[in-house]
Amino acid sequence: MPTLKNGSLHLTRVAGIDLYLHWSWFVVAIIEVEMRRGDYRSVIWNVLEYLALFGIVVVHEFGHALACRQVGGRADTIMLWPLGGVAYVDPPPRPGPVLWSIAAGPLVNVALMPVLGGAWFAARSMGLAQTQPDFYTFLVNVAWINVILLAFNILPVYPLDGGKILWALLWFWLGKGRSLLVSAWIGVAGTVGLLLLGLWWGSIWTILIAAYLLMSCWQSIKVAREMVKLEQMPRHAGFKCPSCGMAPPIGPLWRCDLCGGRFDTFASGAVCPHCNARHPETMCPDCRHVAQMAEWGVQPAWTKPTVIEGEVPRG
Repeated sequence: MPTLKNGSLHLTRVAGIDLYLHWSWFVVAIIEVEMRRGDYRSVIWNVLEYLALFGIVVVHEFGHALACRQVGGRADTIMLWPLGGVAYVDPPPRPGPVLWSIAAGPLVNVALMPVLGGAWFAARSMGLAQTQPDFYTFLVNVAWINVILLAFNILPVYPLDGGKILWALLWFWLGKGRSLLVSAWIGVAGTVGLLLLGLWWGSIWTILIAAYLLMSCWQSIKVAREMVKLEQMPRHAGFKCPSCGMAPPIGPLWRCDLCGGRFDTFASGAVCPHCNARHPETMCPDCRHVAQMAEWGVQPAWTKPTVIEGEVPRG
């Protein structure tokens, strides 16, 4: 996945969401336009078709971002690159908000279907296939691009939207870690099939997409296994994360910013037992949300935070 602001062009900012375009998009655009020159009598239509693809991907990703905000999450960046788009969303760590944030993207493509299909039907009724063949072909191709993108994206292969939707649905019954593990293994099976299909077709793009998805699935499997281990740990009673509602695990999972020692901040009253540094806030191991210890229901081991000479309280 491309790194933000590293080899990318900042296009615009809409509704507080920054839109970036990776440099490799231009390379692929040139290749695609050249490969499809024969579809039109003028190459300008090839360019317009690729720009239409760009537009469909953009509104799809904005669907993710705006839905995430609707459920109280954070979404401020979208990256476009040759294998699609990525909306960097951070919905509340619960299956419902995650499901809506994911499903909103494909629903944008569903909403576009009658619009693009209607334009195709109107052009056919007006006889543009004979009088304006390039324009008519353009409308047909754009309508099919939207359908193909939707069909591909809802395949139950993680990390495509279909795989993430499956993850969010299974989350209701299996929990976050196990649902991700199941979804990622299903994704491995699907991407292996897609890879074999790409080899059979001789399609380099299909092979590249399958290889990328396979690597993403394998990385997700490793993350899911760590999640499952974390979920199986005993938990502190009487505390819960203000973001995801999970009780904190028991064990030395936190590291002191001052001395580097590991400790259980909920067992020590948010004070490092190695150097006595005070930690007024902490990160949830389950959802990575950082909050004040008081928000967890912790009664700190001190009444007033003080600053020891040369020391700044850290979280």
